[in-house]
Amino acid sequence: MIMTKITKKLFEELKSKLEKEGKLLEEELKKFAEKDKRLEGDWDTRFPHFDGGETGSAALEKAADEIEEYSTLLPIEYVLETRLQNIHLALKKIKHPRRGYPKYGVCEKCGQEIEVERLKISPEARLCLKCAHLKKSQK
Repeated sequence: MIMTKITKKLFEELKSKLEKEGKLLEEELKKFAEKDKRLEGDWDTRFPHFDGGETGSAALEKAADEIEEYSTLLPIEYVLETRLQNIHLALKKIKHPRRGYPKYGVCEKCGQEIEVERLKISPEARLCLKCAHLKKSQK
């Protein structure tokens, strides 16, 4: 069995950091997206609603601006949503360590401990540095 070097105090600090970061990400997502009620953890960027107040080229220009903003927000939503999903997974690992989730602080790829310094910076980390670098180099 793998024993991590995370003290109880640090463990609580990481848990608190995850909870705070999760709330901040949800607040940020709420500014331009809505939770998908059918798919847990999924957010949908609000598509612009054209009110039809303008006519002719003014209406086309406004519609183009709104579509451009929408297309700019989609990748932002994806990044925030993915990070939020990782935070929720980390919290599940912490709160329910025996319900089929890998142990918190253990690399999901190699099974080794995730470096404590890495967890302090990114408490939702799922991979140790070595495996994270391998994954990046394979892309």
